[in-house]
Amino acid sequence: MNNDLIILGHGSGGRLSHQLLDELIIPIVSGIPASGQNDAALLESVPGRLAYTTDSFVVDPIFFPGGTIGSLAVHGTVNDLAMMGARPLWLSVGLIIEEGFSKADLKTILEDMRSAADAAGVKIVTGDTKVVPRGKADKIFITTSGVGAVEHTLPIHGANAQPGDVVIINGTIGDHGIAVMAGREGLEVSTEIKSDSASLNGLTAALLAEVGAALHVLRDPTRGGVATTIKEIAQQSAVSITLREAALPVKPAVRGVCSILGLDPLFVANEGKLLAFVSADAAEAALAVIRKHPLGASAAVIGSVDVGPAGRVQMETVIGGMRSVDMLSGEQLPRIC
Repeated sequence: MNNDLIILGHGSGGRLSHQLLDELIIPIVSGIPASGQNDAALLESVPGRLAYTTDSFVVDPIFFPGGTIGSLAVHGTVNDLAMMGARPLWLSVGLIIEEGFSKADLKTILEDMRSAADAAGVKIVTGDTKVVPRGKADKIFITTSGVGAVEHTLPIHGANAQPGDVVIINGTIGDHGIAVMAGREGLEVSTEIKSDSASLNGLTAALLAEVGAALHVLRDPTRGGVATTIKEIAQQSAVSITLREAALPVKPAVRGVCSILGLDPLFVANEGKLLAFVSADAAEAALAVIRKHPLGASAAVIGSVDVGPAGRVQMETVIGGMRSVDMLSGEQLPRIC
């Protein structure tokens, strides 16, 4: 038996399962002692409302420029909580591992999860591990759930965009999708291209503290990119939104790859970007706060909310015309997160 690989016995619930948990998984991701390992985590009560989210990650490849499936799983769930104006607190982790998977690779993924959780100030408090036969999965899939505290009464959600709002993004778009595709296809691309995967809860907390009730919507434009997310918000809020093509921040290397492959950066996935809808009189303050944060140096105002047909999104092009913007149709880049 190769002790360097995951075998079906590691998912049996018996001795091998306990060895995998006790010697590798638990010490790395949580450090919970044996006396505290139960069927569920006991969480302390917190003031205010609770936000709860769950997500699954099947990215291919599992290691890509700028991140791994482990860091991505933590960042994605933390960000879903942060977009509701919540302070992320606790995560659960479910691992679906294919027989024959490398323990060394698993260790790297777990270490990245723990590092990402520590950096975001969240704790991994419970989880589960299953092993499936070779060929019944693709290396490893991860499901994470998260709980956070909403310590305010502000209505921050997708149905709260208001005419006159300014749309701000905290940085360049399309980085994650192009980085993952480059890793998958073995493309020799610029070192400038790497995933933007990061936890945004520190940035959202700073925005809340600075602009408060002037902040109406937060959303992270992941699968489907900025265009799909903007369209979702326009429909939820029954407003019209105008984007400005010249204002969209895109790295030259990302734009170049998209041009070669016939992709539109507006529809490419991001994992460390947020869209903030704020009232016009608070836009400068919000932009200043974002630009002071390490994840916001390239922040820009990219559009506005208008009075117009509900759900309409249009783009003011660089040549001065207007074009309609819709959701991503089909799957431009599969298994991107």
